[in-house]
Amino acid sequence: MKICVIGTGYVGLVTGVCFADLGNTVRCVDTDVHKIKKLNYGSVPIFEPGLVELAKKCYKDKRLIFTTDLKKSVSYSDIIFVCVGTPTVKETNSVNLKYVFKVARDISKYIKKFKIIIIKSTIPVTTGDKVEKIINSKVRRKLFEVVSNPEFLREGEAIRDFKYPDRIIIGTENKRIIKILANLYDPIIKKGAIYFKTSRRSAELIKYASNAFLATKISFINELANLCEKIGINTEDIALGMGLDKRIGSRFLRTGPAYGGSCFPKDTKALVTTGEKFKVNLSIVRSVIKSNDNRRSFLTKRIYEIMSNKLKNKIITFLGVTFKANTDDMRMSSSLSMIPNLLKKGAIIRYCDPSGKKKEFDKYSKVSFYSNVPKACMKSDLIVIHTEWNEFKSLEFKKIVKKNNFKIYDMRNLYSSKLMKKNKINYFSIGK
Repeated sequence: MKICVIGTGYVGLVTGVCFADLGNTVRCVDTDVHKIKKLNYGSVPIFEPGLVELAKKCYKDKRLIFTTDLKKSVSYSDIIFVCVGTPTVKETNSVNLKYVFKVARDISKYIKKFKIIIIKSTIPVTTGDKVEKIINSKVRRKLFEVVSNPEFLREGEAIRDFKYPDRIIIGTENKRIIKILANLYDPIIKKGAIYFKTSRRSAELIKYASNAFLATKISFINELANLCEKIGINTEDIALGMGLDKRIGSRFLRTGPAYGGSCFPKDTKALVTTGEKFKVNLSIVRSVIKSNDNRRSFLTKRIYEIMSNKLKNKIITFLGVTFKANTDDMRMSSSLSMIPNLLKKGAIIRYCDPSGKKKEFDKYSKVSFYSNVPKACMKSDLIVIHTEWNEFKSLEFKKIVKKNNFKIYDMRNLYSSKLMKKNKINYFSIGK
C-alpha cells in the first residue's frame, strides 16, 4: 500500500520504518529540514535498538522515503498516518493539540481523492471529531475518513511491539475502512495480534486508560515496597504471588524508581483533565500521579539515610540516568530530580549511561559523565543503580570500585542481597 506518515518523531519513525519493512511504500514527512536531511544520509535521531539497520535496509530498497514535501506525499498516498507530538500544557495539564490540528488544516489542501486519515498521535477523546470537522470545512465528506489507531510502543522494544503486538485497535465504524486496514495489518494479525474494532472515541480512550492502568500497577507495587521494607518482607515474593492470579498478572509489578518517559506522566495527567472536562473525578488516577511524584523524593531521602546524611564531598555514581533501559529518553527520569538534590547536599556526582552524555547535567560543575563503568565507579562512596541496562547486571564491584566501605543502592534489585552480604558489600535494595 501507499502510505504517508506525518511526523518523524519516535512514533512516526518507528511506524514508517516498520510499515516499509512489511512491503509498503512509505513517505515520511516532516517540516524539520535538518532532520529529513540527516535521515536521508542514514542518521536516525532517536535511540531505539534495531531501528537504524531497518531504516537503512528499507531506504536502500526504495520503500522508505524521507521528505518535506507534504503535498506530493498526501497526493501519492492512500493512507495517511498522523504521528505528530501532543505535548502537555504545563499550566493546565491538558494536551496541546496544535500540531494535530495544523496537520488537519494542511492536508485538507491536498485531498483530491479518497484518503484514510489515521491518527496515531495520543489524543484526548473527541479529538478525532474535531479533526474531521476541520478537514470537512475544506473537503467533501465522502473523500476522507478519520480513524483512531493508537500506538502501544514501549521505548527500547518498539520494533518488537510493532511487529508482535497484543492487539491492534481500530477506531472506526466504517466497514469498508475496517476491511482495508485489516489487509494493511494482515502480516501482523497472522502472527497472533488481535484485531479489535471499536468506535473512534473508544479507541482514543483505550490508549489513555491502558497507560493509566499500567502506571497504577507501578505506583501500587512501589508503595507496597515501602511497607515491605518496614516489616522485613521481600516485595518480589509479594509481586510473584499476586501475579500468579491471572486476573492481576505479573507484568508491571516490579518495584523501582518513579515511572517516567513521554507516555505515563503525560497520559495520566491528560486523562484527569479529560475527566474534569466531562465533570468526572478520576480520583484513582489523581492518586497515582501524586504517588509517583512522591516516589522521587522518597528515594532521594533514602539515599540521605544510607549515607547517614553525610554527603558533602562524597562521590556518588549513578549507573544509568535514563528513565528505563534501551532508550536515551530523559523525560521525567527520577535522576533529573535526585541528582540536583544530592548536589545541594554537597555530593560529587558521576554517571555512566550506555546511551551517552546528557545535556540536562551540563550546567552542573560537579556532575561528570563517564563512558566506562569501572572508571565511573572507582573510589566511589556510593553507587546508585538507577537504570536496568544489561551492562550493569554482572559487575564485580569490589574489583572496580577499589575502595573500602563503599555502598550500593540497587534501585532495580538487579543483585542478590545474600550474595552481596556474603561478599561483605554494604548493599541496599528496594522493598526488602
